[in-house]
Amino acid sequence: MKVTFITRDGDKVQAEASAGDRLLEVGQAAGMPLEGTCEGQMACSTCHVIVARDWFGKLPEAVEEEEDMLDLASDVQATSRLSCQIVLTEELDGLTIQIPDDSVNAQGF
Repeated sequence: MKVTFITRDGDKVQAEASAGDRLLEVGQAAGMPLEGTCEGQMACSTCHVIVARDWFGKLPEAVEEEEDMLDLASDVQATSRLSCQIVLTEELDGLTIQIPDDSVNAQGF
């Protein structure tokens, strides 16, 4: 299955994924600046992404803990999610994700 990431510069990057993969790891493997400092424990917002509107309704609703972490993120939109909380399914083949303008991966520093 495929996931399309739209970078801060507007470039489209296609990534291959499998059902059961977490979007965070798919994005990291594709070179996206998704830090994921807490490794999916919902203790940070460094994996914040913006889901394309036409895909947002196909995702399970965010739990309260995820909403709380999104409150701490910059550039939050109505379709913002934490990529660590999106587990890909066959129904999400073709998912389009925008990388927020302020997204930075500082793990390599």
